[in-house]
Amino acid sequence: MSAVIPDRFTGRTIIVTGAGSGIGRATAARLVAEGATVVGADLSEERLREVAEELGAPGFRYVAGSITDQQVVDRVVAEAGPELWGLVNNAGIMDDFLPIAEIDDATWQRVLDVNLTAMMRLSRAAIPVMLARGAGVIVNVSSEAGIRAGAAGVAYTASKHAVIGLTKSTSLFYARKGIRCNSVAPGGVATNIQARMDTPGFAETIAPLLGAMMPPTATADELAAAITFLLSDDASNISGAVLMCDGGWSVI
Repeated sequence: MSAVIPDRFTGRTIIVTGAGSGIGRATAARLVAEGATVVGADLSEERLREVAEELGAPGFRYVAGSITDQQVVDRVVAEAGPELWGLVNNAGIMDDFLPIAEIDDATWQRVLDVNLTAMMRLSRAAIPVMLARGAGVIVNVSSEAGIRAGAAGVAYTASKHAVIGLTKSTSLFYARKGIRCNSVAPGGVATNIQARMDTPGFAETIAPLLGAMMPPTATADELAAAITFLLSDDASNISGAVLMCDGGWSVI
């Protein structure tokens, strides 16, 4: 893992969704270690409380609730306040690797609501605050499923392709207004969502295609390092990019 850089984000307030576990938790921890004030959002108040106890106030504040709820989105942005500088749209769910002929409307809608619509709503709410400050950075967590079809079912794949489109459009429209927007595309990551790959759909359709070629699973800390790089001033000339953080999955 790359070295923590103290004070890199001092004076900056950054929202991180899915902050209760996995990539979000690792990102929140790294940002606090590098001087940021983090507002974490997660469905689980218990997990957020654990993170808060681990990281300590005032470096970490949180809002518990579903980011598919506009009221929760508004609370998260309000908690960040006028000092909001960064947004990490990380929260996401899987789709049980269902193909299009087998997926039901409820699963499709739920995946799109969490993985895409909530991301749009948070960005929509955060950008006016960033514009008022004259600067801001957004990092959207996509997936290798955002560039190819062999990583998940139809709903997850569609949602993550759309995340990349959302990223590029946001970058285009706000490039001259001081706001950068990029995407990180993980491959296999050792997180809670990764455990969902232990499903019949994955075992029967995807795993045999990868076989011995499957690259090693990344850690949440490795993804956090990539996300914090894109948030940092070291990436000041990077916007509209998709950073593949997949250990080579995308070349298989």
